[in-house]
Amino acid sequence: MKTLKFLMIFIFTAYSANVLAGYGSSSSGNSKKACKPPKLIQYTPVHLSVVPSNSDFSIEVSSLTNPKSIEVTIKKLPVEVAITESKKGYLITGKLPESIKDTFARVEVRATGTNRCKLSEGWLLNIKDEGAP
Repeated sequence: MKTLKFLMIFIFTAYSANVLAGYGSSSSGNSKKACKPPKLIQYTPVHLSVVPSNSDFSIEVSSLTNPKSIEVTIKKLPVEVAITESKKGYLITGKLPESIKDTFARVEVRATGTNRCKLSEGWLLNIKDEGAP
């Protein structure tokens, strides 16, 4: 009987140690690297600026960005942009759509990084008709 109890305790202890081993430190070599997404470095005009329709805008994103994956939308409308390499990453330039007037509009930047992490950021502009106060 004592042998049976000892055997059961031994089995339970060994099983518990194996289960808990999976929750140990991440130095086991099997842990995944944290996703480091591309970053929006700077943009102009700045957040909440009052600008006329058809104004120029620029965005700089980090070098972790895959330039072929960059998409810019304003009020969910795709915007044609030019992308050039810069010291910190990529410079994206474009124009606000002429059709968007007298409203607030979000400039949304979406891209995938070279490590497949996603960027989805933006900022808000107050687009005023040139003749409006």
